[in-house]
Amino acid sequence: QGGGSAVIDMENMDDTSGSSFEDMGEMHQRMKEEEEEEAEGEAGAGEEEDGEFLGMKGLRGQLGRQVADQMWQVGKRQASRAFSLYANIDILRPYFDVEPVQVRARLLESMIPVKMINFPQKIAGELYGPLMLVFTLVAILLHGMKTSDTIIREGTLMGTAIGTCFGYWLGVSSFMYFLAYLCNAQITMVQMLSLLGYGLFGHCITLFVTYNIHFHSLFYIFWLVVGGLSTLRMVAVLVSRTVGHTQRLILCGTLAALHMLFLLYLHFAYHKVVEGILDTLEGPNMPPFQRVARDIPVVSNAVLNTTAKGIALTL
Repeated sequence: QGGGSAVIDMENMDDTSGSSFEDMGEMHQRMKEEEEEEAEGEAGAGEEEDGEFLGMKGLRGQLGRQVADQMWQVGKRQASRAFSLYANIDILRPYFDVEPVQVRARLLESMIPVKMINFPQKIAGELYGPLMLVFTLVAILLHGMKTSDTIIREGTLMGTAIGTCFGYWLGVSSFMYFLAYLCNAQITMVQMLSLLGYGLFGHCITLFVTYNIHFHSLFYIFWLVVGGLSTLRMVAVLVSRTVGHTQRLILCGTLAALHMLFLLYLHFAYHKVVEGILDTLEGPNMPPFQRVARDIPVVSNAVLNTTAKGIALTL
């Protein structure tokens, strides 16, 4: 019995030891599974954090693209609006919408000085008449160049005439508008362009007559009468729109001097200046260089003979 009980105890011990080993293995397996689960959980959390980070970056990229697209569209609309503003012909239509009867009446009025200077005189705010007068003055200058003794070389002189006429019209109008602003005169740039443009009507008449009838006395008469009337018209209009005797004297004296001197320049000095410019750019009108055969003079023959005799005697 004692031996049987010992065997039973050994079996029990073996059973308990086996069960304990199994329990240890299960615990180790559970711990390993728990560690793997924790590692998987941490990896999943890291992936979720990376996904959230990438999502934020993608969201920021989309917002940046949307802002850039919106700014581009706004800039494009502003550019197209500005381009259509300057390219639309309807903006310039009021300045050229005038009837021929009105242009004719304004041409006649430009030669009649106004008497009432106590209140501002009306100035036509259109540019059709002044522009046509500038082109007419260009044509008269070209006609005067052809009828005078000026030698016309290659090409035409239209560029010089256009530059002179438009330069005077735009340049003097801008200068007078700036001076009128300083003198506190009530006039706009368009009105100044119109006033000075219609003032060229007297210049056109004077130059057209004097280019065809070459008398200096006739030119001086037209310069004083026709040019003086158109200048007095502009001066009277500016006086009516300027306050202060000093301001009136400065503004009107400057305009009258420039306008009358420009007519003198066109009649006397314009052709010479253009001819000088052409000589500078193209060179003087000289005949082509020609080679002419020349005979050896007798003196040269005598010198050669004497030299030859001297060499012969020496030898």
